Amino acid sequence: MKTAFLFLATGFEEIEAVGTIDVLRRGGVELTTVSVTADRTVKGVHQIPVIADKLFQEVAFADADALILPGGGPGSQLLNQHKELKEWLVKQHKQGKIVAAICAAPRVLGGLGILEGRKAICYPGTEPELKGAILTDKPAVVDGHIITGKGPGLVYDFGLTLLTALEGPETAASVAADLLIW
Repeated sequence: MKTAFLFLATGFEEIEAVGTIDVLRRGGVELTTVSVTADRTVKGVHQIPVIADKLFQEVAFADADALILPGGGPGSQLLNQHKELKEWLVKQHKQGKIVAAICAAPRVLGGLGILEGRKAICYPGTEPELKGAILTDKPAVVDGHIITGKGPGLVYDFGLTLLTALEGPETAASVAADLLIW
């Protein structure tokens, strides 16, 4: 079973977080939600509270198969300010393990140089923050171990792309069929 961590900061985009969590857990990924705030209850950009499984300081990320950042303008800005999270993202990237971000969150990867020379996508208007990225216009983009998604209405493309990378195309196709997507 693959392990993944999805990070929640105040102002995250709820549909991107919950949709991704749902797809990955349906596909058998051991996904843990992690609050980067001082509280396990984190409010999204539309004031919907989500209770994270763990606080950041309670988790060891060394064995993670994937680190995932949901978007949302305010949430992604707070993720971008979290020094320890960014250190783990760089470690994960250097190890060739999956680093994924959707919507405005690829800005975090761009600021770290992780997208340099890689194909990526983000929410319209945040492209300038994807330093060195080769911008595409697909719902979800895979370039090696980096996965990016465009935005909220395309969360299932992002989640299923992640699931394909973690558990294989058969598992992703099965989950998509159960969700009546593909």
